[in-house]
Amino acid sequence: MERTPLQNSSLGRFGEDRAAEWLEAHGFRVIERNWRCARGEIDIIAWQSCTLVFVEVKTRAGATAGHPFEAITASKVTRLRRLVPAWFQDHPEVTARLIRIDAVAVHVEGDRVGVEHVEGVL
Repeated sequence: MERTPLQNSSLGRFGEDRAAEWLEAHGFRVIERNWRCARGEIDIIAWQSCTLVFVEVKTRAGATAGHPFEAITASKVTRLRRLVPAWFQDHPEVTARLIRIDAVAVHVEGDRVGVEHVEGVL
């Protein structure tokens, strides 16, 4: 019997993989995933045209766990806002005229996966 992707890896990692695939299919160029520093982690960093986009990914399995976006609290948004300058400090070679923080929700229901993308969550 073949195992499902959720049995082979964590739900969060599965969701981030689906989010990255979705972003790339919609014209984003992913440049980094799971960047970490002492203050936290940014799930995905990607270019969309001339805009550098920092993406928070939330994944939920089934309908009873609530909507993934419900997990993006005010404190999480504040932390993301602090992580963006830290990422630029860690990558002094990167310049961007425009930056944005987006959110992606990944819904997993059995073998069905749905993706929602919201631009500019701040």
